[in-house]
Amino acid sequence: MDWLKHLLWHNDKFLGADWSVWAVMGWLGNAAFSSRFFVQWYATEKKGQVVIPVIFWWLSLIGSLLLLGYALVQGKDAIFIFAYAFAWIPYIRNLVIHYRHLSEQKNCSQCQAVSPRSANYCAHCGTKLG
Repeated sequence: MDWLKHLLWHNDKFLGADWSVWAVMGWLGNAAFSSRFFVQWYATEKKGQVVIPVIFWWLSLIGSLLLLGYALVQGKDAIFIFAYAFAWIPYIRNLVIHYRHLSEQKNCSQCQAVSPRSANYCAHCGTKLG
């Protein structure tokens, strides 16, 4: 177990890092942004076709904003700042499109099928939609 302690602690610091609020913010941003890969992979495998779930866009937005904040305050590297300065725009746009699409649908009370907002009857079971 001494090897584990040596692996985790360097210069009397956990992972050899200075753990300021900004460092934690940077690590959380990196974790959120990186976890998108596993979320998308799982959703695609589960459905058997390429799927990008809404949580992917939330993780993208949160991760990129945390990393932008870290880059602005701690990194102060123009390349790092520019990499995240505008990345949040398509993430927000995709979230707006997603939630707008949800608000434009009706769910059938009988079979839970999704119909367009303009539909009067469920295409799946024929129930009158409210």
